[in-house]
Amino acid sequence: MHDTFTNAERAEVLTQALPYIKRYTGKIVVVKYGGNAMINEQLKQQVMEDIVLLWLIGVKIVLVHGGGPEISDLMKRLGKQAEFVDGLRVTDRETVDIVQMVLAGKINKTLVNLLEMKGGRALGISGMDGRLIEARTKDERLGYVGEVTHIHTRPILDLLEKGYIPVVSTIGCDRHGNAYNINGDTAAARIAGALQAQRLILMTDIAGILRDKEDPASLISEMTVEEAQLLMSDGIVSGGMIPKLECCIDAIHAGVKNAVIMDGRIPHSILMELLTDEGAGTWIKGEEQ
Repeated sequence: MHDTFTNAERAEVLTQALPYIKRYTGKIVVVKYGGNAMINEQLKQQVMEDIVLLWLIGVKIVLVHGGGPEISDLMKRLGKQAEFVDGLRVTDRETVDIVQMVLAGKINKTLVNLLEMKGGRALGISGMDGRLIEARTKDERLGYVGEVTHIHTRPILDLLEKGYIPVVSTIGCDRHGNAYNINGDTAAARIAGALQAQRLILMTDIAGILRDKEDPASLISEMTVEEAQLLMSDGIVSGGMIPKLECCIDAIHAGVKNAVIMDGRIPHSILMELLTDEGAGTWIKGEEQ
């Protein structure tokens, strides 16, 4: 397909992207990465290419990642049954060790390595490094599932200042040395808020927010915070989409300019979202739009 592009057409594409490049150069964009885009190898390569491209044009990208399927996979291999309460993983002490191994170890370093291979400069940290994510027990029934109490932005700001792409695994800690499993969307939203980011991007496995969840053509491409709250109270947004939308609203209330729930299954969806008119999901507008 790329061979059908003439050089003039390529130049035209770049020219059209220019106003968007100007809008985001030097600004912080927090990307929550997970789901299908993380499991599908081809999509993973493309997401890493997109992030390096944005980094090269001066966007200060912070990549926050989850890893639920890989955690469940390792638990199964170790003969441990995954258990969920209200969609949250029950995390005993042994499970939190596994979470730490998978998130802060394997996945984090794999992503850093990929970004470096694509020509970026990346450095991986967990929420325990520099006490980035402070947390406490969310619910006794869930064990070591954490509720974020504070974000210390210094480690991320230091890495951005030195020209790195920070790659953050969502493990929290408290002052007693406990580690906590933190929901990836929640962590990304809190980090974006603390950094006063220009944009929060949540990558998901669906097209975005649909007016009719059976009909992909009913995608709502943009909405205000008020409209988002109305859709939840009217029951149009339900199930697993509610916490994602709440994360976006919380981030905007904390000072993020706007947030996007985006289809991570589409190749180069991050570039479409940031550098074109079209976008690639549902855009939740902050106050200053």
